[in-house]
Amino acid sequence: MSKETNIAAQKTFGEAVNSANYELFKELVAANAVDHDPAPGQVPGPDGYAEFFGMMRTAFPDMKLAVEQLSADEDTVSFAYRVTGTHEGDFMGHPASGKAINIRGMQISKFEDGKMVERWGSSDELGILKQIGVIAG
Repeated sequence: MSKETNIAAQKTFGEAVNSANYELFKELVAANAVDHDPAPGQVPGPDGYAEFFGMMRTAFPDMKLAVEQLSADEDTVSFAYRVTGTHEGDFMGHPASGKAINIRGMQISKFEDGKMVERWGSSDELGILKQIGVIAG
């Protein structure tokens, strides 16, 4: 597939995250997709992303993901992003604090036939815990 097709798929993935329309993951993520940096207990493929972002949406109902920088080639899309939201529900066993988060992360997605087949990423989980008051910052 083309670089443009992969970028469009990645942008639609971000729209699915922001709109909580996780059914779109079935169109965007291969059933056997490998996440090289999964959340604890995250299952492979589209269901794993739906469960993860559902948990995040429960913890941060107003969560927004914004891409700040993106580059791509014929197989991969790499981007830096920012996540913002308000801690209004349980996050990793920590009850709602009402505090805002504003963190950054990076991701590399590999695509085949317009679907994500692999993902590598890192987000500032320590920053989240500091910002919601779980650990001293």
